[in-house]
Amino acid sequence: MATTPSAADTAPTPDTPSVSDTPTPTATDSPTVLRRPDLRSTGRDGELAVRVQDVRKRYGTREILTGVSFDVHRGELFSLLGPNGAGKTTTVEIVEGYRRPDGGSVRVLGLDPMRDGARLRPRIGLMLQEGGIDNRTTPREVLRLYARFYRDPEDPDSMLETVDLERAAGTRYRRLSGGERQRLSLALALLGRPELLVLDEPTAGMDPAAKQATRNRIAALRRAGTTILLTTHELVDVERLADHVAVLDRGRLVAYGTPAELTGSGAPRIRFRLSRALATGDATDLAAVATRLAGGAPRLVPAGVGAAYEIQGLATPPDPPLVAALASWCAERGLLLTELRLGAASLEERYLELVGSDVASEAEGEIEGGMESGA
Repeated sequence: MATTPSAADTAPTPDTPSVSDTPTPTATDSPTVLRRPDLRSTGRDGELAVRVQDVRKRYGTREILTGVSFDVHRGELFSLLGPNGAGKTTTVEIVEGYRRPDGGSVRVLGLDPMRDGARLRPRIGLMLQEGGIDNRTTPREVLRLYARFYRDPEDPDSMLETVDLERAAGTRYRRLSGGERQRLSLALALLGRPELLVLDEPTAGMDPAAKQATRNRIAALRRAGTTILLTTHELVDVERLADHVAVLDRGRLVAYGTPAELTGSGAPRIRFRLSRALATGDATDLAAVATRLAGGAPRLVPAGVGAAYEIQGLATPPDPPLVAALASWCAERGLLLTELRLGAASLEERYLELVGSDVASEAEGEIEGGMESGA
């Protein structure tokens, strides 16, 4: 991937409900997920910032991307998710024009990234995890230098204020904190007034306050009409910011939709925390209550540390009678219901259902990384 904004040519449910040993379902247990519609029926090309159609990429004998397709509409924030080795970086590099696909087609702002790279690059801003900046330079020097690469750049000193780097403007790059380096990368990405902003892990290395400030800046850019393509492992960022999400796993698109659609497509569940752990036999009794009211084959599983539990396998979403029955059941046993969450899983939980929580995909990242692409 390029190092500068201007760089040229980078399982069945048991019959008897019980407390399961596994708190999180695997990918094979998850319900059918949203699939990307046929792209031929979606919108006009003029409304799209990015169109990726049936893109394939192979490194040696390993196919890294297997017919990936998605659209990014102008003015939206689109997040591309997946474990290491899923093909995220390769996909983004193809969109940027720094890697050629082996099959399929890509259009970015109406242009072919490979053929029209010289016309396209000034219209794209890249915020990378590692920017290749000389350790001896300062943020002010770097911004002033990069401003010369653009016909109508933002004012470098104003960009320092925008990303809250005024106090570190004269500090050598090698002495900047991880969060300060990330903010400098964001400033460099914004310097050329891009129509499309590509953000790779924009809040990595930041403390909570800096993360929130960066989320606010990204949200402001999206409101102002900038199209944003975001890759990140910070699912809080995605849940708060993204208009649409695509999930890649082992080179295939396994889910697409809004954050609400992705979380809502998961199986209905009830998550709750009690004042103390359940006694032996309570799990079967409680699951029987859920079966009577919601149907299905409910099971009770641990949901984290302490007396936290989750009822899974419900045939219908939780409703007032089921919630009232749960509260009454707890009261009869002297249990205080200290926390209750109904309905869909969080985006993080849904993501783990889709891609699994093992490390098989992580190993693929080493292979892909060895082919100069990481993930």
